[in-house]
Amino acid sequence: MSSLSVTIIQTRLHWENKQANLHMLEEKISAIKEKTEVVVLPEMFNTGFSMRPEELAETMDGDTVQWMKRIASEKKIILTGSIIISEKNNTDYYNRLIWMLPNGEYGVYDKRHLFAYAGEDKHYSAGHKRFIASVKGWKVNLQVCYDLRFPVWARQSFPTNNGSEPEYDLLVYVANWPERRSHAWKTLLQARAIENQCYVVGVNRVGNDGNDIYHSGDSMVIDPMGEALYHKKDEEDVFTIVLNKSTLQSIREKLPFLKDADDFLLLNKD
Repeated sequence: MSSLSVTIIQTRLHWENKQANLHMLEEKISAIKEKTEVVVLPEMFNTGFSMRPEELAETMDGDTVQWMKRIASEKKIILTGSIIISEKNNTDYYNRLIWMLPNGEYGVYDKRHLFAYAGEDKHYSAGHKRFIASVKGWKVNLQVCYDLRFPVWARQSFPTNNGSEPEYDLLVYVANWPERRSHAWKTLLQARAIENQCYVVGVNRVGNDGNDIYHSGDSMVIDPMGEALYHKKDEEDVFTIVLNKSTLQSIREKLPFLKDADDFLLLNKD
């Protein structure tokens, strides 16, 4: 059974300052001493959670995607996190997670659930498709921040009667989740792990943003039983953990709860 090394970067972000954020993150990535295969950055890692896409959006040929390609290639890692992307002649904007491979190929996931409480739905377009990546035999479901509150969007989906494997093994959330709702963040990360019998990695930022909203981080790694393998509050941290596929398989075999799950079909409400 394969293992997967994942590095979490919990950090402060320079408000709407791309150059400063990319320089800071490159220094943190370069300082990683452990062997790692996947490095996870927070939501909107080059700007902070901004509602000014008209000024800050880039195309998929822009500087930040090129930076991700260079870092992934030089460090021989998969690099992931979300940024503001423009499409259709700069009239549509997306909070887009990018899964960048060392060879320059990539996959994308556009945030499905836009945070209307902060007006995200007024500035961004919602995504419509889940994105599940593959690495070393692991299947990784990639989601963004507010998606965490909607369990159906993360629910394992697979035929229950023909012995098929669950849809994914690891669920990743990148976030700018405020401290004032940190209890929900921590509780829901554990719930997603338990109900889907998977590992969960949640990576959040720390510090105040440009709206003076404080973020406590509380980045976590949760095992398939809902136990926290890692949790860091308030402080910046770069942490590498090895996830074991054998542990996951053992839990699923001993506690085969997923086979009793309800069948369902996700419909596009748009």
